[in-house]
Amino acid sequence: MERGNHMSLLHLTLRNIWHRRFLSLLTVGAVAVTVAFIVLLSLSRESVEEGAKRGYGPFDLVIGAAGSETQLVLNTFYHVGAPTGNIPLAVLEQAQADAGVDQAFAMTAGDNYKGFPIVGIDPGYFAVRYDGGRLQAGSMYASTGQTIVGAYVARTLGLKVGDTFTGVHGLVQEEGHAYDHDAGGGEYEGATAAGSGTVDGDHEAGHDGEADGVTEEAHAHESFRYSVTGILPELHTPDDRAVFTTTDYAWAVHGLAPEDREITAVLVKPASLLGAHTLKETLDGKDSVQAVYASRAVGDVLNAVDQGARLVGVLTAICVLLAAISILLSLIAAAGERTKDVGLLRLLGKSRGYVWLTLTSEGLLVTAAGVLAGLVLGHAGAAVLKDVLFAQAGIQIRPLQFTADHWLIILGALAVGLLSSLGPAYRMYRQHPLALFKS
Repeated sequence: MERGNHMSLLHLTLRNIWHRRFLSLLTVGAVAVTVAFIVLLSLSRESVEEGAKRGYGPFDLVIGAAGSETQLVLNTFYHVGAPTGNIPLAVLEQAQADAGVDQAFAMTAGDNYKGFPIVGIDPGYFAVRYDGGRLQAGSMYASTGQTIVGAYVARTLGLKVGDTFTGVHGLVQEEGHAYDHDAGGGEYEGATAAGSGTVDGDHEAGHDGEADGVTEEAHAHESFRYSVTGILPELHTPDDRAVFTTTDYAWAVHGLAPEDREITAVLVKPASLLGAHTLKETLDGKDSVQAVYASRAVGDVLNAVDQGARLVGVLTAICVLLAAISILLSLIAAAGERTKDVGLLRLLGKSRGYVWLTLTSEGLLVTAAGVLAGLVLGHAGAAVLKDVLFAQAGIQIRPLQFTADHWLIILGALAVGLLSSLGPAYRMYRQHPLALFKS
């Protein structure tokens, strides 16, 4: 008999939802959008925190040109933004000779291939950073012009071992323009300079030197070809979206004399915390050089993200409130429509508890449907945004990840649905069946 009551309760709840399917669908949609938004934020936050922790690996100290600490760390480890400048090659030699340093690698940057940075670094970096530095295909570069490419770059551009290409000066290539950090943040038109058509005399006279320099720069890059010798496996770090080659590539491309050779940064794996502190005190602030703790700069970025997350949290709370109001209004309308039906059920012998369960189960069922749809929608949105976020910000979002936050989201949404159901259910519960039937 009890099983029959449960079955009839479920049947009645489903029938009531179907009878008011348009309003029920709107309620499900409100819950789904809210849940999807929260799920997407949760996945993004998890990805940012995980990526930040894994981004710099064992290299607790980075040395570069004086400027923004955050900019130096983001460019060096996350390949975001422009370098703060260049530093003398002698800084690398000083770091490698320091007794408190376990490993130190020079990095050179400044060119790109189809928007992906070309990074010069000693092959030993991969063995230290990724515990052996195994490749997905091919072999490690050994001479100037040879490269290995990140898995994301290879997949996006269709590169394979044996392919050749030419780079472009600057960090970002977009519609023929590149950002030239060596020129103080200006732009040059490497791709369009040769075929830009005619210009007026004043303009031509005022920029002959600049145009000649740009043309020479473009020819230098066009004549220097890179070859792909290997493909990196999926590392789930920003290194997936970079091209790596020997440190001397920038010197070779620009034909720099030994006395003019500089590097962009030095990545340092200290032998101890004391070693890192000693080297930082020795180099920081001298000869336009800064030494930065990677964890500190990344922590500053995460703090800034947390500040933004608080604003997003307010928007999330508003969405939750709107979803709760939607459920409440839906159930109030349902209670108003079914007053006589409920009164008849009571006169036929159904208990107050049964009436209570009828309305609360409807609210929970509609909420559960919205939660399920929201989870699917949130993860689908993460899958769609995956490549966009990684390409623009190096955030490696994992669409299929299921975290502890998901359980909180599910339980929280169901709790909101239940609380929204209590008011209308209590109103029907406390009234006499004759009053319900006659209203």
